Amino acid sequence: MSFFPGKTIGILGGGQLGRMTALAAAPLGITVHIFDPDVDCPAAAVSTHHVIADYTDEHALNNFAATVDAVTYEFENIPEATIRHLADRVPVFPDADALAIAQHRIREKEFLNTAGLETARFTRGATADDIHKTLEEWGVTSCIIKTTRMGYDGKGQRMIQSPDDVDDAVAAMCGQEFIIESLIDYICEISVIICRDQHGRCDAYTPGMNEHRNHILYQTTVPAPIGPALLHQAREMGMRLAERMTYIGVMGLELFVTKDGRLLANEIAPRPHNSGHWTIDACAHSQFEQQARITAGLPLAPCTRHHDAVMTNVLGREMEEVTDAPGRCIHNYGKTEPREGRKMGHMTELKEKTG
Repeated sequence: MSFFPGKTIGILGGGQLGRMTALAAAPLGITVHIFDPDVDCPAAAVSTHHVIADYTDEHALNNFAATVDAVTYEFENIPEATIRHLADRVPVFPDADALAIAQHRIREKEFLNTAGLETARFTRGATADDIHKTLEEWGVTSCIIKTTRMGYDGKGQRMIQSPDDVDDAVAAMCGQEFIIESLIDYICEISVIICRDQHGRCDAYTPGMNEHRNHILYQTTVPAPIGPALLHQAREMGMRLAERMTYIGVMGLELFVTKDGRLLANEIAPRPHNSGHWTIDACAHSQFEQQARITAGLPLAPCTRHHDAVMTNVLGREMEEVTDAPGRCIHNYGKTEPREGRKMGHMTELKEKTG
């Protein structure tokens, strides 16, 4: 393997994921250019160049493409057309097809099933009648509906506990198409971070168990306490999905562990994932280093960990209360406005590796 100083990658999006990717790229001799409309985006402070423009500005995109060897992105709400436009000028990883799958919940669920990953039962909806009909067909009185596009950290979702909730839930969709999903009797949610490079090599990190508060990821514990067989199965499911997509990049796959011992796929994120932040401190090669490597054309590094870990998100003004402690690794994202629920940083508690 040879490293090639002077390689430059572009990142669409300058949030904390872009920031941590830029920080991981630097020791590899990889230069990072950021494209983000926010003049104060966190990644700009640790990158060589920052293009401040809208994601639909073709002139700015053309100039950006001319300065980099390859492009990646740090969040999935970038217009698909932007990725296709850039891909005509410079390699983009992951590609627009992967983004299109992740941006539409029904398309995503259908692809997961095609790849052999079981999901919750689902169907398309647009009206209250669609929900009433589905509840009757499924023989249930409750479900969850979600907008097919956009939405994260619980946004764009409504729980239906009885048919009486349907009208209010549909009104909250504001006329948008939605997916109707059956409720799952599950023990916990886990996630696995999968990496696949340009040479076809694929690997995955140890799955972690996720705890949410107010629909926002609060804590990830690694390894997830679900037994070695399910941990292995989760990794295999993730790598099978990446191979089926011919995916290039880092991807997060969220799964439910059901009470009857099954793993049901929930959703994918075509980028480094919040539940993988622990890899910075508990692995020799983090998910962010992998993203920089893969985008620049370097081979994948091992996804092994040297410690168990508990990663905790730090929200709003909680960063002001964070203190040092043995084995605690603190990461401040450099955001200037500590809004309630906003991810301002995270901390990882390192534990002795158990297996």
